[in-house]
Amino acid sequence: MEGESEFRHWDELIPDALGLIFRNLSLQEVLTVIPGVCKSWRRAVIGPYCWQEIDIEEWSNRCQPGHLDRMVEMLITRSSGSLRKLCVSGLHNDMMFSLIAENAGSLQTLRLPRSEMSDSIVDQIAGRLSAVTILDLSYCSKIGAPALEAIGKHCKLLVVLCRNMHPLDTADKLSQDDEANAIASTMPKLKRLEMAYHVISTEIVLKILSSCTLLEFLDLRGCWDVKLDDKFMKGNFPNLKVLGPFVMDYYEINDWDDCSDYSDGSEYLAWEFLAGEMGDYDDDDEIYEGMWDDEGRLEELELRFYDGIEEDAGIYGWPPSP
Repeated sequence: MEGESEFRHWDELIPDALGLIFRNLSLQEVLTVIPGVCKSWRRAVIGPYCWQEIDIEEWSNRCQPGHLDRMVEMLITRSSGSLRKLCVSGLHNDMMFSLIAENAGSLQTLRLPRSEMSDSIVDQIAGRLSAVTILDLSYCSKIGAPALEAIGKHCKLLVVLCRNMHPLDTADKLSQDDEANAIASTMPKLKRLEMAYHVISTEIVLKILSSCTLLEFLDLRGCWDVKLDDKFMKGNFPNLKVLGPFVMDYYEINDWDDCSDYSDGSEYLAWEFLAGEMGDYDDDDEIYEGMWDDEGRLEELELRFYDGIEEDAGIYGWPPSP
């Protein structure tokens, strides 16, 4: 109509559309900037529309464990059962693994590298992960063959398994053929398997190849005891790409060490979770408080984001604003 704008206002977009748009922003921006724009955007962030896919792996590598638990709990709760993808590193609390399983009805991609789960907790929750097709349990040093067997038994749709290890975690092991055997026996639909730096034999790898006939990629970097004949492999598995075992690479040992550095002064952290006083917006405080207090369990959660002047940056260990 004449006199009306030909463009639709951004605050009138449906929450589903806003969720798709906000996926292009960083976690920091979604949680600290978007809620302050307008009420409709704030409601979209509080609801499940932004949290069907949760990828906080990079952030979780640097945050403190207690803050990580709070973040995971808040975001999974917001997903309201619609969670399809979860990527987070360094979980150490059995309660968090149970929470993930309770909300895994639609979960297809689950990446939990460097997490301190046990065989027993995996056995308890594996039955609820039946929809998972991509699973990453790399550097999870406390699990072994029993956990992998439970996963293979219940996750019948699994096509990607990442189970890479750190060389230091396997240096004292005599054999991990039991893990490989659990994979060969229970995961026939795998198309991609990563087992870097496992202590496994040639025989057990051949068993995997004969059992997992759909394999397209196999990562054997650092599996020094494995000897595969090139001519045999090309003749029997022409569509399979094998990486390793003899690959000269720079292993991520430095990154691994950095993951234990939770210094609040790190320049990597431009924002952080802190327990303490709550900030607020000028209007609709009730909605803002609900943003950090999902079902009353996160009442002390605060995101403190620095966007002030450059000279104050050093006080909090934050980098200067661009």
